[in-house]
Amino acid sequence: MYEIVAGIDKSEDRGRAIAESITEMPLDHSDVRVTLLHDFQDNPEGASVDQVASVRHARDILEEVGIEVVLEESSGEPADAILRLADDQDAEMIVVAGRKRTPTGKVLFGSVTQSVILGTDRPVLVCSGDEN
Repeated sequence: MYEIVAGIDKSEDRGRAIAESITEMPLDHSDVRVTLLHDFQDNPEGASVDQVASVRHARDILEEVGIEVVLEESSGEPADAILRLADDQDAEMIVVAGRKRTPTGKVLFGSVTQSVILGTDRPVLVCSGDEN
């Protein structure tokens, strides 16, 4: 089984970009399992991962082509959660979607994508959604 960990935020555009990029990979879809991870940084209502629209849409796209999907949630720092899950599952690949930020924005707010890339030896596929 080819294991992929994908970090999904609230953006439906980025979630769709991640799912579509995975479906376009030259892999036997029946031999792929994708774990969609959503990190709740602020969750006062106690929502669960399957209530996040971007996660549901990504799951639907992946399952439509026969890819097995597992949903996971965490809270805290998204990059740390993605890296920890990839290690726990011994994933072959990590998939994230970057967002466009100015250099100043990256310094002030950090970059989950950058932290993931620098924090692992695993291949990281960075997709780009349409929204900023």
